Amino acid sequence: MIKGNELFGAHIRRLREEHDLGLREMAKMIGVSPTYLSKVERDEFAPPAEDKVRAIAEVFGSDIDELLALAGRVSSDLTDIIRQHPVELSALLRTAQGMSSVEIAALAKKARRTKDG
Repeated sequence: MIKGNELFGAHIRRLREEHDLGLREMAKMIGVSPTYLSKVERDEFAPPAEDKVRAIAEVFGSDIDELLALAGRVSSDLTDIIRQHPVELSALLRTAQGMSSVEIAALAKKARRTKDG
């Protein structure tokens, strides 16, 4: 879970330490150098590309969309989904703008029920 206004790097470092993972071990698991990971954790470098963020999420069992959002990214599969129904999904997103997280979650739940029929 993300704490307060925690930046991406600080969040990753906290998770790594909570899971008692060494910097080198973690870097190897996600396919980056320890130096690079250290700089990301100190927020000296921007968050890594989507594939690395996904690998980090997998290591910690984190929600990929939450971690991507913290990294300032959106999952690449969403672009494909939007391209299938660009007008309708644009309208849906604009309508949802300004809704609370709880309201959006309820809307998503209702959409899932409708889809699963």
